[in-house]
Amino acid sequence: MTSEDSPWLVVGLGNPGPRYAGNRHNVGAMVVAEMAAAAGVRLSAAKPARAVAAETRLGVLPGGRPGPRVVLATPLDFMNLSGGPVSGLMKYHRIEPERLVVLHDELDIDFGAVRLKLGGGEGGHNGLRSITKSLGTKDYHRVRLGIGRPPGRMDVADFVLRDFTSTERQELPFLLGDGADAVERLLHSGLEAAQQHHHSPR
Repeated sequence: MTSEDSPWLVVGLGNPGPRYAGNRHNVGAMVVAEMAAAAGVRLSAAKPARAVAAETRLGVLPGGRPGPRVVLATPLDFMNLSGGPVSGLMKYHRIEPERLVVLHDELDIDFGAVRLKLGGGEGGHNGLRSITKSLGTKDYHRVRLGIGRPPGRMDVADFVLRDFTSTERQELPFLLGDGADAVERLLHSGLEAAQQHHHSPR
Protein backbone atom coordinates (compact mmCIF):
# COMPACT_ATOMS: atom_id res chain seq x y z
CA MET A 1 0.00 0.00 0.00
CA THR A 2 1.49 3.36 -1.00
CA SER A 3 1.29 6.42 1.25
CA GLU A 4 -1.27 7.96 -1.10
CA ASP A 5 -3.50 4.89 -0.79
CA SER A 6 -3.34 4.64 2.98
CA PRO A 7 -5.93 6.40 5.12
CA TRP A 8 -5.31 9.24 7.54
CA LEU A 9 -5.66 8.54 11.25
CA VAL A 10 -7.55 11.31 13.07
CA VAL A 11 -7.35 10.84 16.84
CA GLY A 12 -9.24 12.84 19.46
CA LEU A 13 -7.61 12.70 22.88
CA GLY A 14 -9.46 12.40 26.17
CA ASN A 15 -10.03 10.20 29.20
CA PRO A 16 -12.48 7.27 28.97
CA GLY A 17 -15.82 7.00 30.74
CA PRO A 18 -18.76 9.28 31.59
CA ARG A 19 -16.96 10.85 34.56
CA TYR A 20 -14.60 12.69 32.20
CA ALA A 21 -16.83 13.13 29.15
CA GLY A 22 -17.48 16.85 29.66
CA ASN A 23 -13.97 17.80 30.84
CA ARG A 24 -11.88 20.38 29.03
CA HIS A 25 -9.22 17.67 28.65
CA ASN A 26 -11.68 15.70 26.46
CA VAL A 27 -12.32 18.36 23.84
CA GLY A 28 -10.28 16.45 21.23
CA ALA A 29 -12.46 13.36 21.71
CA MET A 30 -15.54 15.60 21.49
CA VAL A 31 -14.47 16.83 18.04
CA VAL A 32 -13.95 13.28 16.75
CA ALA A 33 -17.38 12.29 18.07
CA GLU A 34 -18.89 15.24 16.17
CA MET A 35 -17.03 14.27 13.00
CA ALA A 36 -18.25 10.67 13.25
CA ALA A 37 -21.83 11.82 13.74
CA ALA A 38 -21.60 14.19 10.77
CA ALA A 39 -20.21 11.37 8.60
CA GLY A 40 -22.97 8.99 9.72
CA VAL A 41 -20.58 6.43 11.21
CA ARG A 42 -20.38 4.95 14.69
CA LEU A 43 -17.19 4.64 16.70
CA SER A 44 -16.86 1.02 17.84
CA ALA A 45 -14.21 -1.27 19.33
CA ALA A 46 -11.10 -1.29 17.16
CA LYS A 47 -9.11 -4.45 17.79
CA PRO A 48 -6.22 -4.93 18.37
CA ALA A 49 -5.90 -1.39 19.75
CA ARG A 50 -7.61 -0.17 22.92
CA ALA A 51 -9.67 2.40 21.04
CA VAL A 52 -12.98 3.03 19.35
CA ALA A 53 -12.76 3.86 15.67
CA ALA A 54 -14.65 4.13 12.39
CA GLU A 55 -13.53 4.36 8.77
CA THR A 56 -15.11 6.90 6.45
CA ARG A 57 -14.44 9.48 3.73
CA LEU A 58 -13.94 13.05 4.84
CA GLY A 59 -15.94 15.58 2.87
CA VAL A 60 -16.07 16.07 -0.90
CA LEU A 61 -13.22 17.23 -3.10
CA PRO A 62 -13.57 19.63 -6.07
CA GLY A 63 -15.42 17.98 -8.93
CA GLY A 64 -17.56 15.97 -6.55
CA ARG A 65 -14.92 13.34 -5.83
CA PRO A 66 -15.13 11.75 -2.36
CA GLY A 67 -12.69 13.08 0.19
CA PRO A 68 -9.70 11.19 1.59
CA ARG A 69 -10.06 7.95 3.54
CA VAL A 70 -9.85 8.50 7.27
CA VAL A 71 -9.92 6.42 10.42
CA LEU A 72 -11.59 8.45 13.17
CA ALA A 73 -10.54 7.21 16.61
CA THR A 74 -10.51 7.84 20.33
CA PRO A 75 -8.28 5.85 22.70
CA LEU A 76 -9.93 3.89 25.51
CA ASP A 77 -6.88 4.21 27.77
CA PHE A 78 -6.31 7.23 29.97
CA MET A 79 -4.70 10.32 28.47
CA ASN A 80 -1.16 9.56 29.64
CA LEU A 81 -1.34 6.13 27.93
CA SER A 82 -2.61 7.40 24.55
CA GLY A 83 0.51 6.29 22.70
CA GLY A 84 -0.27 2.57 22.88
CA PRO A 85 -3.70 2.75 21.19
CA VAL A 86 -2.46 5.26 18.60
CA SER A 87 0.58 3.15 17.74
CA GLY A 88 -1.62 0.03 17.51
CA LEU A 89 -4.02 1.70 15.09
CA MET A 90 -1.18 2.99 12.94
CA LYS A 91 0.42 -0.45 12.69
CA TYR A 92 -2.89 -2.16 11.93
CA HIS A 93 -3.82 0.31 9.16
CA ARG A 94 -0.19 0.77 8.01
CA ILE A 95 -0.29 4.52 8.50
CA GLU A 96 2.88 6.62 8.59
CA PRO A 97 3.32 9.44 11.17
CA GLU A 98 2.86 12.17 8.53
CA ARG A 99 -0.72 10.93 8.06
CA LEU A 100 -1.57 11.13 11.77
CA VAL A 101 -3.65 14.06 13.06
CA VAL A 102 -4.07 14.43 16.83
CA LEU A 103 -6.74 16.74 18.25
CA HIS A 104 -6.06 17.93 21.79
CA ASP A 105 -6.80 20.61 24.35
CA GLU A 106 -4.31 23.48 24.49
CA LEU A 107 -3.82 25.72 27.55
CA ASP A 108 -1.64 28.23 25.74
CA ILE A 109 -4.37 29.22 23.26
CA ASP A 110 -7.41 31.34 24.12
CA PHE A 111 -10.66 29.47 24.57
CA GLY A 112 -12.38 28.93 21.23
CA ALA A 113 -9.30 29.38 19.01
CA VAL A 114 -7.88 26.58 16.84
CA ARG A 115 -4.28 26.27 15.70
CA LEU A 116 -2.45 23.65 13.65
CA LYS A 117 1.14 22.52 13.54
CA LEU A 118 3.38 19.68 12.41
CA GLY A 119 5.86 18.37 14.94
CA GLY A 120 7.34 20.45 17.72
CA GLY A 121 7.15 20.05 21.47
CA GLU A 122 4.34 18.64 23.57
CA GLY A 123 3.94 21.67 25.85
CA GLY A 124 3.58 19.44 28.91
CA HIS A 125 0.60 17.59 27.42
CA ASN A 126 0.73 14.01 28.69
CA GLY A 127 -1.26 12.60 25.77
CA LEU A 128 1.12 14.06 23.20
CA ARG A 129 4.13 12.99 25.26
CA SER A 130 2.85 9.38 25.30
CA ILE A 131 2.21 9.39 21.54
CA THR A 132 5.65 10.83 20.76
CA LYS A 133 7.30 8.21 22.97
CA SER A 134 5.37 5.33 21.37
CA LEU A 135 6.00 6.50 17.80
CA GLY A 136 9.60 7.56 18.32
CA THR A 137 8.93 10.82 16.46
CA LYS A 138 7.30 14.22 16.98
CA ASP A 139 6.59 14.60 13.26
CA TYR A 140 2.82 14.23 13.24
CA HIS A 141 0.07 16.83 12.80
CA ARG A 142 -1.66 18.43 15.77
CA VAL A 143 -4.93 20.36 15.82
CA ARG A 144 -4.71 22.44 18.99
CA LEU A 145 -8.05 23.36 20.55
CA GLY A 146 -7.82 26.39 22.79
CA ILE A 147 -9.20 26.06 26.33
CA GLY A 148 -7.37 29.04 27.86
CA ARG A 149 -5.49 29.25 31.15
CA PRO A 150 -6.90 28.39 34.61
CA PRO A 151 -8.24 31.36 36.56
CA GLY A 152 -6.30 32.74 39.51
CA ARG A 153 -4.14 30.14 41.20
CA MET A 154 -6.17 27.11 40.15
CA ASP A 155 -3.99 24.07 39.52
CA VAL A 156 -3.65 23.17 35.84
CA ALA A 157 -4.61 19.52 36.47
CA ASP A 158 -7.78 20.62 38.29
CA PHE A 159 -8.64 23.00 35.47
CA VAL A 160 -8.34 20.53 32.59
CA LEU A 161 -10.23 17.83 34.52
CA ARG A 162 -13.22 20.09 35.14
CA ASP A 163 -16.20 20.45 32.84
CA PHE A 164 -16.57 23.53 30.69
CA THR A 165 -18.47 26.33 32.42
CA SER A 166 -22.04 27.12 31.40
CA THR A 167 -20.77 30.16 29.50
CA GLU A 168 -18.13 28.11 27.70
CA ARG A 169 -20.67 25.41 26.85
CA GLN A 170 -22.65 28.00 24.88
CA GLU A 171 -19.58 28.60 22.69
CA LEU A 172 -18.36 24.99 22.66
CA PRO A 173 -20.25 23.96 19.48
CA PHE A 174 -18.30 26.62 17.56
CA LEU A 175 -14.98 25.29 18.87
CA LEU A 176 -15.93 21.72 17.97
CA GLY A 177 -17.05 22.82 14.50
CA ASP A 178 -13.85 24.78 13.91
CA GLY A 179 -11.78 21.79 15.04
CA ALA A 180 -13.56 19.51 12.57
CA ASP A 181 -13.16 22.12 9.82
CA ALA A 182 -9.43 22.38 10.58
CA VAL A 183 -8.99 18.64 10.05
CA GLU A 184 -10.91 18.72 6.78
CA ARG A 185 -8.94 21.71 5.47
CA LEU A 186 -5.68 20.04 6.46
CA LEU A 187 -6.52 16.81 4.64
CA HIS A 188 -8.01 18.53 1.57
CA SER A 189 -5.68 21.50 1.10
CA GLY A 190 -2.57 20.93 3.20
CA LEU A 191 -1.16 22.37 6.42
CA GLU A 192 -0.31 25.84 5.12
CA ALA A 193 -3.78 26.51 3.75
CA ALA A 194 -5.40 25.29 6.97
CA GLN A 195 -3.08 27.46 9.04
CA GLN A 196 -3.79 30.52 6.90
CA HIS A 197 -7.52 30.07 7.48
CA HIS A 198 -7.52 29.30 11.20
CA HIS A 199 -4.58 31.49 12.28
CA SER A 200 -5.87 34.64 10.56
CA PRO A 201 -7.73 37.25 12.65
CA ARG A 202 -11.48 37.07 12.21
